[in-house]
Amino acid sequence: MKTSLLIPTLFAATGSLLILLGANPMSDLSTRIAQSKDRASTSNRLSEIGLDSPKDFERYRTRQLLISAAIGFGSILLMFLLNHPPVLALLLSIFASSLTFALIDRDLSKKVKQQRLMIDSEFPAVIEMYSLALSAGETPIVAMERIAITAKGSLPKEFLGVVNQVKSGKPFHLALDEMGRGLESLLIRRFIDSLIIATLRGAPLNEVLQRHAREGREAQRNRVLGAAAKAEISMMIPVVFLILPISILFALWPSLANLNLIAGT
Repeated sequence: MKTSLLIPTLFAATGSLLILLGANPMSDLSTRIAQSKDRASTSNRLSEIGLDSPKDFERYRTRQLLISAAIGFGSILLMFLLNHPPVLALLLSIFASSLTFALIDRDLSKKVKQQRLMIDSEFPAVIEMYSLALSAGETPIVAMERIAITAKGSLPKEFLGVVNQVKSGKPFHLALDEMGRGLESLLIRRFIDSLIIATLRGAPLNEVLQRHAREGREAQRNRVLGAAAKAEISMMIPVVFLILPISILFALWPSLANLNLIAGT
């Protein structure tokens, strides 16, 4: 009886969705996505992983909504087939869709965090290469272009963006400042500020670069030590809750067996 309500309910839900979206669902969906309240924050996170086009935000949000809707539709269909109450099916569908939406957003945040860690880990080696290129007599922009072409990684790609902006007519210090603002890294921000000040004032760059390379190495060392400390704490969980109780059980088992024999006699 409940299963017979499945098709009318699905048709009603589809009709309601079409009424909400209007005559052109994809166009209205794109308009609603463009007016999202979290567009700025999500676009900033997407730009950090190389998706800085407005179309990238629309594709990401459309994919997020479609996957969430598909999961919700699948869950409500499954609940109807299992003859569960319609209210329970609707609640489960809403929960599944919301959870899927949140998980996709969390996956984006995880990718952004990994990208930031990758850039910070590349920073000392790239800055040392930049310092060597400047010591060889190259100008700052030529040295940056050489690193962008020869090196691999996320930070050299950012250098390539700066070089392309300078070639298109943008001042070097403004392109550097835009790069620093686009990357949520304290190390990069300090390096960019020092490089801009030294470039505008004509100060020697080698000492500035070497100091920042040392700071980057120290920050990387502290990050590795922090990760090792967290791993050490995580390793204590199976030791305390699994290995230690089993060891105590093996140590006490003979005594308990003897006590049971004595009590039985």
